[in-house]
Amino acid sequence: MHALHLNWRGPLASCNYDCAYCPFAKRVSSRAELDADREALARFVAWCRSPVAATRALSIRLTPWGEALIRPHYPAALVELSHLAHVRAVAIQTNLSARLEPLADAERETLSLWTTFHPSETTLDRFVARCAELDALGIAYSVGVVGLREHFELIDQLRGALAPEIYLWINAYKSHGLDYYTPAEHARLAAIDPLFEHNAVRHRSCGQPCEAGSRALFVRGDGRISRCHFVDEALGNLYQDALDDILAPRLCPQSSCGCFIGYVHLERLGLRPRFGDGLAARIDLRSSARDRTGR
Repeated sequence: MHALHLNWRGPLASCNYDCAYCPFAKRVSSRAELDADREALARFVAWCRSPVAATRALSIRLTPWGEALIRPHYPAALVELSHLAHVRAVAIQTNLSARLEPLADAERETLSLWTTFHPSETTLDRFVARCAELDALGIAYSVGVVGLREHFELIDQLRGALAPEIYLWINAYKSHGLDYYTPAEHARLAAIDPLFEHNAVRHRSCGQPCEAGSRALFVRGDGRISRCHFVDEALGNLYQDALDDILAPRLCPQSSCGCFIGYVHLERLGLRPRFGDGLAARIDLRSSARDRTGR
């Protein structure tokens, strides 16, 4: 049975890092904002363990604006969600700056992390040491980095420092247009990330069949549901409406899609089967299996 993939984002909008390209760099949440976020997450977790939610398999990704694992309610929620029998996968996007011990009681077959290396905020050695902590804990993860030209050498070093089976994905830098990379630079990054070619373009999507809305949904903190992060149209509310009345095949209304959490659901790309239950943490199962076998 296919799992319904839920992307959840609460009102948290703050980070302990100061990346130049991020609008939430070094933003500090007020106590009221943190309280609202904690309450929203608790409500979502309560829905996930409800009999209504338990009627279908779920894959859950928490996609905070900023770093969430430094907030105690997030590790606690991940641990609880990981032990729910109908949750096939649960993950969160993180810069790995937080303590990892609070995740020690999570179900290893379910929990995984979508981690990102930020060279302007931490050293390679420090980040790799955090990855080693995940290895010791037995927690699966992917590692990503923005493919800025000035970080190419570090990206090469990062690939060499990680275990071969860890998928290293590279987000193409598109802020300066799609011609940022020379053909040689594109080939260099594609040799590290076999799916880089999909991220380095904006995919034509308008009118294209997309599983966002039928096999994946975006849920906001107040329960409002959209098909994905990039389409604002509300389809209903998680806490008020039946999912069976919301889920339906839909064509994409956007002219193009350039972000992994969106284009991975475009049917014509055929990417979703590559990830399976690794989708929540952006773990490319095919690349990981190839690295384990050496083929």
